[in-house]
Amino acid sequence: MTDRINVGIVGLGVYLPERKMTAAEIAAATGGTWSEEAVVRKLGIVEKYIPSDRACDGTQEMGALAALDCLKQTGMDPLDIDVILCFTEEWKEYPVTTSACYVQNRIGARNAWGIDVQNRCCTSVSAMKLAKDILCSDDECRNVLVCGGYRNCDLIDYTDKDLSFMYNLAAGGGAMLLRKGYGKNLLLGTHLISDGSVVHTAGCPVGGTVHPVTGENYREDFKLRLMDAPKMKSLLNKTSMPNWLRCIDEALRKSGKTRGDIGYLDILHIKRSGHRGMLESLGLSEEQSIYLEHHGHVGQVDQILSLKLALETGKVRPGTVVAMIAAGIGYTWAANVIQWG
Repeated sequence: MTDRINVGIVGLGVYLPERKMTAAEIAAATGGTWSEEAVVRKLGIVEKYIPSDRACDGTQEMGALAALDCLKQTGMDPLDIDVILCFTEEWKEYPVTTSACYVQNRIGARNAWGIDVQNRCCTSVSAMKLAKDILCSDDECRNVLVCGGYRNCDLIDYTDKDLSFMYNLAAGGGAMLLRKGYGKNLLLGTHLISDGSVVHTAGCPVGGTVHPVTGENYREDFKLRLMDAPKMKSLLNKTSMPNWLRCIDEALRKSGKTRGDIGYLDILHIKRSGHRGMLESLGLSEEQSIYLEHHGHVGQVDQILSLKLALETGKVRPGTVVAMIAAGIGYTWAANVIQWG
């Protein structure tokens, strides 16, 4: 049944805050450990979006604003949305509230049911697979909205040298509308790999049931940390690129495509050398991707943002095969294939 049903991307929506943090400001925040030149050249950050103090830059609200932008771009009636899969991060306005329900109410999607999904920075790709699976298995479901907000940049301590690969964390929201039987912009195969052996090597050591937040530990310790840096870095150095390439190859196989078919690499923001290395491994040029050096790493919004920018600049046009890749702390790698047009 699944093979006979096509699921296409109707449109996208993005919200980005007005405020930015420059490479010079990041360098200053490290206390001189990183120079401005190194932040730009090695980490690949010219500037990145960060939230202001305005209510519209709350995590859930940014996801809702992106969803509203998606509705505006597509002309979609919110009453026609059947499901909302919300990837808004756990760092949000109020803990233990349901972000999908917030979006549902905010955009007026009264006929939809919603659920929060979380796979860290891998969630948009994971949610797209879930959306397709729901559409293919539920005869009464036609439209799924995938959306969410992200601002884990709040949790970065720039004086922590172990976190340099997270200095790029930014803020924003993204949304994507998928429809059954749309007949174009087709979401084809997806492949994911998880390795839970490093699940507690990175995260917030304070704020959960093991070490609750107190007045004493909040300011200093309620931050993202590498709780076992050698273990995490060892695994990632050995397996991250091979796992990504395996995900891409398997997603291509499931789509009836090969590496030679890829026209655009929709990739999250990573350090500059890693970005170039991925392109080289796939035999692609820098013109076949967009490096988000002026945006930063907006978590699971990156893939939606990159695709939107690619459409606006003509890097993706009818006939382009898009390979969309992501990875999230936990650790999970993912890729899907989209046939545009």
